[in-house]
Amino acid sequence: MNRSSLSTATMLFRHQKQAQVFFQGRIIGSMCHIRSFSTSYDKESTISTGPNSNGRHQRPIYVAATKQHVGKTSVSLALVSGLKKRFGKVGFIKPVGQQHVTVKSKELEQDIKVDKDVCLVREHFELDHVDYNHMSPVIIPRGYTKKYIDGKITYETQMNDIDRAFRRVSGDSDVVLCEGTGHVAVGSIVDVNNAKVAGMVGADMVLVANGGLGSAFDELELNRVLCQHFNVRIAGVVINKVRHDKYEQTKHYMTKALMQRWGVPLLGCVPDRPYLGCPALFDLEKIFKTNLMVGTKHRFRHYSVEDINLITTSLTRFLENLRTKPSRTLYICHVTRDDIILGFMAEYQRRKKSMGAEPPLEAALIVCGRKDKYEVSDEVIDMIMGLDGAPVMIVEYSTHEAMQKIHDYTPKLNIDDKNRVMTAVEHYEPYIDFDELLRRTTSDDSSFNDRDSGRFEERV
Repeated sequence: MNRSSLSTATMLFRHQKQAQVFFQGRIIGSMCHIRSFSTSYDKESTISTGPNSNGRHQRPIYVAATKQHVGKTSVSLALVSGLKKRFGKVGFIKPVGQQHVTVKSKELEQDIKVDKDVCLVREHFELDHVDYNHMSPVIIPRGYTKKYIDGKITYETQMNDIDRAFRRVSGDSDVVLCEGTGHVAVGSIVDVNNAKVAGMVGADMVLVANGGLGSAFDELELNRVLCQHFNVRIAGVVINKVRHDKYEQTKHYMTKALMQRWGVPLLGCVPDRPYLGCPALFDLEKIFKTNLMVGTKHRFRHYSVEDINLITTSLTRFLENLRTKPSRTLYICHVTRDDIILGFMAEYQRRKKSMGAEPPLEAALIVCGRKDKYEVSDEVIDMIMGLDGAPVMIVEYSTHEAMQKIHDYTPKLNIDDKNRVMTAVEHYEPYIDFDELLRRTTSDDSSFNDRDSGRFEERV
């Protein structure tokens, strides 16, 4: 064995011993069990509130992705939506989070920080039976990793926080969905990666990957290996953002490959929905750290990045474009082009006065100019502010920098953009096989080693 292999083996052994020592004799969850990190379940650690209405015991479901930006949150939203149709109370927890928001905990009667996806899921689905205080036990903000390595944050503190939160959420719910952060190894630097946490709480893993065959399976395999190390059962795989012209091929061969290699089902094959990847003006406000000058009522209007149009032509040609290009086009111009700015505002007003004779103008204009070098004149600003309607935003970047930032940005679901959230749920949910998911994550035997579901050591 080479030095690299020895180093990896040593690291994995250390993680395994840490988890075994900390969780020895502990029980997490009222409807689940702790898996000892060995080749079989620790039956003495099993606890259950009893079988569900179908006489079966339900394990928690843990969702993780193969990398960033593959649609993990969209899948989680669809799963919660589907589970709510099948269970009385659905619990949600994000054991380890990164980007946080401030919310009000009714239980603590004070503001606390939770992962932004916790706020999204709880508010959208009105999961009022679970308090924010128990839904986001570990947050990793900037500087957290250094504090952990320096010993200012302990392994035991993190585990206790996750333990306490999961006990409460599972105790108040009929089924629990856990959303991970990124791929299954995220969090390893502070000893709380997704695979380890899923193993702690006895959850089955749903892996989400982007569409394709070879590259998608390679990424899935890397994540499967770490799940296997922590004795985490793979409930199934969801392939996301599949090209429409490759949909049937991807679904057929990925189903076949997963069953042949892993004995695991393809739980969902979701075709691409470009709209979900289109930034809204609300997103652009965050990117550029500014606000729309006018047209704020349209801040949740979405624009295709492919339809961005940098204006370098004359006013006459620009007005021709406004009347021939798709109505919902995002235009970018330099701050010195007063003629373009005023022409845009005038065309918007003209369409508005047509009283439906022409389609409404849904375009938006981003005016660019580096700070302290170029400025919009006060007179032009007065005219913009005096004409309500057309979305106009002034940003302190060059046109090239602004276009690059928009192209590099990946829109994320958030509770404010209710239309995009609803679209994501409605698009994803029909493509997920909930019957197979629940078959894979339930058992007639509370030890989850009954003959019908197969022993853990015999399944991935």
